[in-house]
Amino acid sequence: MAEAVKTIKAADAALKVIEDWGVDHIFGYPGGSFDDVMNALYDRKDTMKFVQVRHEEAGALAAAAESKLTGKLAVTMGSAGPGAVHLLNGLYDAKHDHTPVLALVAQVPQARMNIDFFQAIDEGPIFDDVAVFNRTATTAEGLPRLIDTAIRQAYKYNGVSVVIIPKNLGWTEIKDNFISTAKNHLAPLYPQPDSVAIDKAVELIKAAKKPIVYFGVGAKKAGAELKAVSEKFKLPLVSTVIAKGIVEDTYPAYMGSTGRPAGKSGTELGFNTDLILWVGNDSPFSIFLFNPRAKVIQIDTDNEKLGKRHNIDLPILADAKTALAALVAKGDELEPTPFYRAALANHKDERAWQASFENDKSEPLRPEPVFAAINKYADDDAVFGIDVGNVNINVMRLLDLKTTQKWTTSGQYATMGYGLPAAVGAKVAFPDRQVFSLSGDGGFAMMSQELLTAAKYNLKTINIVFSNETLGFIEAEQRDDTHQPLSGVDLPDNDWAKVAEGMNVKGYTIRTFDDIDKVFKAAVAADGPVLIDVKLTHEMPMTTQHMFIDPAWQDADKIKEFVTKYQAEDLKPFSAYLKDAEAGKL
Repeated sequence: MAEAVKTIKAADAALKVIEDWGVDHIFGYPGGSFDDVMNALYDRKDTMKFVQVRHEEAGALAAAAESKLTGKLAVTMGSAGPGAVHLLNGLYDAKHDHTPVLALVAQVPQARMNIDFFQAIDEGPIFDDVAVFNRTATTAEGLPRLIDTAIRQAYKYNGVSVVIIPKNLGWTEIKDNFISTAKNHLAPLYPQPDSVAIDKAVELIKAAKKPIVYFGVGAKKAGAELKAVSEKFKLPLVSTVIAKGIVEDTYPAYMGSTGRPAGKSGTELGFNTDLILWVGNDSPFSIFLFNPRAKVIQIDTDNEKLGKRHNIDLPILADAKTALAALVAKGDELEPTPFYRAALANHKDERAWQASFENDKSEPLRPEPVFAAINKYADDDAVFGIDVGNVNINVMRLLDLKTTQKWTTSGQYATMGYGLPAAVGAKVAFPDRQVFSLSGDGGFAMMSQELLTAAKYNLKTINIVFSNETLGFIEAEQRDDTHQPLSGVDLPDNDWAKVAEGMNVKGYTIRTFDDIDKVFKAAVAADGPVLIDVKLTHEMPMTTQHMFIDPAWQDADKIKEFVTKYQAEDLKPFSAYLKDAEAGKL
């Protein structure tokens, strides 16, 4: 007589599939429509942890951040109706930064669907735009296979998969005989670079007078190869914002990023280059940041991206690491050009100029002394969750990332409120590593309730709020771009340390230069989450969007105004460095 197959509730079977794929926690918030899944989480509490955030948006943001940091699937959940809608913002972040996330979404029981029942909405259409895979379960027996399919799709397309689960299905007993496909999951194989294209690329680089590398997160595993290409062919390295950290910030040929959040040297190179080795990036702003007449060699694994952001002269369909290694293996080492020598000197002087403010005792504080402390006290494997706004500008210029550290921000979607949920996701993913969140007071206020999550689970995170009482990034756009009266950007002063204390998180306030070191010493020694409220100057970080510094072609009055505003007396335009290099002075 055949042995009877054991049964299991469908919701428990769904969690078993998720566990098979290596996930051991879910971010979310309970609701009556998800009682079936909450019961399954209780049943499987030894193998699946439920991380109870304060808001579903924070759960989705935490999952997106975790996935970006680990490269693996992360999972979030929301109840029917309002809980489902709350997920959307975090899921859009995952969509725009191309990272695999699974969202479990509750629905009212099937018998109550489509009849104007309590909290019932037509959930499928609201996820159509954000998801690469969006399905509603129709049978309890099919739920485990649906979850398995959703995970495969999230990995295949590096995006969001949504599975909507009517409440009655999760409670239904089904046969416990489904075997997931997790063991069959393999990393994708990319085409080898065409040898003829590699030869052509080397010839283009050799013929160029002002070549650079512009790389994105598609080069995240190719840091060593980027440096090797730079050193062999004497190419300055410029990255997209979210590719910061692939090459350490202290590497002499790494110029940082380009554009508004970036530093001076990377921005200047973009407009002076005559050839770009464009590696694994899809930055939407790149059309504004480079000489439109520059020749382009583009390396990418996705042929849809070839030529998407800039006219290109040579496409190479291959993985960044493999293609760059193939370039290094070809041709002879080149001598440093005047352009290369000028780029390195410009960047070295820019970093020295920034460092000159690290002991500045102005009140409210400049950002440089605070970031000097972060660089000092951050562990070599620290993880950073970075919010959106002026904090991105300061992070790009002042946070010296090591390749052993990790960081995440809301890149292409750029949603405020990202920093604190990202730190929650980071600490859950990396419980033994030091985790920071860095936020402006505007972004922090949006998700500040997640301090309660950090306190509930005693997540030892160091949460820094830069309080300058303005939406600084928007203020700069209104003032510098549209030249309009400031409107709606002012923020009330707030005692964030007191707020933190009310949420059972240790709070500190930094007002003076002398406060900085003692507060950071206490924060890194704490045995639980802490918040540091830094009272920061209202003055904007240096702008590279409207940089007036070159007397050869810019208005003298505007240069004087710019230099005075940003204390930029020690900065020279790139053209001056290039002139010195061409004269043999560098």
